[in-house]
Amino acid sequence: MAKYLQILELEEPIARLKVVHVAGTKGKGSTCTFAESILRSCGFRTGLFTSPHLIDVRERFRLDGLDISEEKFIRYFWWCWNKLKVKTGDDIPMPAYFRFLALLAFKIFSDEQQVDVAVLEVGLGGKYDATNVVKAPVVCGISSLGYDHMEILGNSLVEIAGEKAGILKKGVPAYTVPQPEVAMSVLKQRASELGVSIRIVPPLDPRQLEDQPLGLHGEHQYMNAGLAVALANTWLERQGHLDRIHVKDHGTLPDQFIKGLSIACLQGRAQIVPDLQVSSECKDTSCPLVFYLDGAHSPESMEICAKWFSHVTKKDAAQPGPLEQRRSGINSKKILLFNCMSVRDPQILLPRLLDTCAQKGTST
Repeated sequence: MAKYLQILELEEPIARLKVVHVAGTKGKGSTCTFAESILRSCGFRTGLFTSPHLIDVRERFRLDGLDISEEKFIRYFWWCWNKLKVKTGDDIPMPAYFRFLALLAFKIFSDEQQVDVAVLEVGLGGKYDATNVVKAPVVCGISSLGYDHMEILGNSLVEIAGEKAGILKKGVPAYTVPQPEVAMSVLKQRASELGVSIRIVPPLDPRQLEDQPLGLHGEHQYMNAGLAVALANTWLERQGHLDRIHVKDHGTLPDQFIKGLSIACLQGRAQIVPDLQVSSECKDTSCPLVFYLDGAHSPESMEICAKWFSHVTKKDAAQPGPLEQRRSGINSKKILLFNCMSVRDPQILLPRLLDTCAQKGTST
């Protein structure tokens, strides 16, 4: 990455970025989304880089909460591509897909509006990830750890945690969530070697939200929201901007934090999408077509997905409103559509999903 940064003349611009850097196995994208939304609600210009995208690659690059425009994306894409194409060759090949996208994100956030804060989600691992060229982020976070990408990161939580801990930096505050003991030991050891403390953040207490729901659904999101609150608060403190926030009552979050958490949006994470066209054409209004979407792709996240689906469908049935009545009609059928990439093992993932649904009393 260092050679590519030199070619694109991005070393100094990256050093000026005020970065929130987040690694983890599960929840890092949601944590980044919450943190960006909080800081945007505090009045800052934000850049958010996440992965993967669902439909359009521009989803990975958000400016002030919106996907980058097609015109701007094309302009920055070809600027980076053409400059790299001229300077690369047999000795320095063109960067691989994710590395190029990370370089593109750095170029966009450095040039476009000169964002006040750049929130970066690690792509894979941490230590050798393309985003880990930021030498002095403002704050680092590590979300829940588990087994994923074992062909690259290793077959044990010790190895995986070691890779994730690679984003920790000397002098940079670090936060994590409750982890398996073996993983936590690795994180603490690495933090100790760097002379920093890694603080463990509990799940957010819903009472702190003053009856406002989280913008991202599912009980597991309170864990990610708690981490995001710690990251955003530390970013504000270290940048000297705590005067931007307003707390009404002890025990509640600042108004801007509550707003940010409630308006956060990230497609494909515990997302409910009614098909309004089918619903309008259906004579039986109690049985429309509703999609419950989640991008779970590890055994642990499969279990979380199943718990969310079971909880939300039971809640709808117990407290039917106009939309909920249509979702959970007496004659409704639940149809499971499962898909995974070739690098995943469906014989591990699918049983975990089905077994958890069955344990929660949800049949498919």
